[in-house]
Amino acid sequence: MAKEKKVLEGLAKFNRVSKPMNILFSVVFIFAALCCVIPLIFVVIISFTHKDSIARNGYTFFPDQWSLQAYSTLWDSRESIVRAFGISVLITVVGTVLGLFLNASMGYVLSRSSFKFKGLYTIIVFIPMIFNGGMVSSFLIMTQLLHLRDNLLALILPLAVSSFNIIIMRTFFTTTVPDSLVESGKIDGASQLRIFFQIVLPISLPAMATIGLFLSFAYWNDWWQALMYLNNQDLYPLQYVLISIERNIDFVTKNAAYMGMSAVEISAKLPQDGVKMALVVIAVLPIACSYPFFQRYFVSGLTIGAVKG
Repeated sequence: MAKEKKVLEGLAKFNRVSKPMNILFSVVFIFAALCCVIPLIFVVIISFTHKDSIARNGYTFFPDQWSLQAYSTLWDSRESIVRAFGISVLITVVGTVLGLFLNASMGYVLSRSSFKFKGLYTIIVFIPMIFNGGMVSSFLIMTQLLHLRDNLLALILPLAVSSFNIIIMRTFFTTTVPDSLVESGKIDGASQLRIFFQIVLPISLPAMATIGLFLSFAYWNDWWQALMYLNNQDLYPLQYVLISIERNIDFVTKNAAYMGMSAVEISAKLPQDGVKMALVVIAVLPIACSYPFFQRYFVSGLTIGAVKG
């Protein structure tokens, strides 16, 4: 008994973190967190800074003059921004749900040793991670084969499935979902779909939350698909509308002479720097607010177990 206790004490020694090391880790993580948060706070401050203050003092955390002019400038385009915001929310929600189903189902199939063509399909999934068909082939498939020009599906389908996400799900299912759990479901008469939805997915929330976070970020930040496949302005997502506003501001500023105005006059009427930062705030804050939703499933998913013994 004493020998066993000594062995346990020896193993516990490797799992303990000394107080100085704990303080060091805390300082490092606090510093890393500040490196992520401070730039966002700085952007928000600049978006509320008056253009004259930026001209006098440059970018600073403590401007001497505040203003809502940047947001009032964007308010003039509120109809297109609100419409684009709704489209982005729709695309992000639908695309994330569809992507989770497709990536998880494919990863689950490839993780089962009983699947006869597991090796072949793993190679097929892995190849696009090395070789890509390119932009031209993707454009021809979407527009000529699927006829999805000026269709919201053109913004959803290209990002729904990723070889990287499938490999992550396959690895998670292989290492986390035991064959005994699946076999017990078969013995009880459950179909593969029922096993997948009622047994496998509930214990896979950490991986699902990770992939869901990747997908939601990709859909929310995407503007390239809109540039390629959309001509209808009523279907533009938020990111593309914001980029268009920024480009218009840059165009007006750079071509002030052709408009019979000087760059100084344009700058006096248009808070160029403030508007750019306000665009960043509008684009970042909604998707940043979604992170706690995924964090909740990270925590709850880690506490769920299926096999006890």
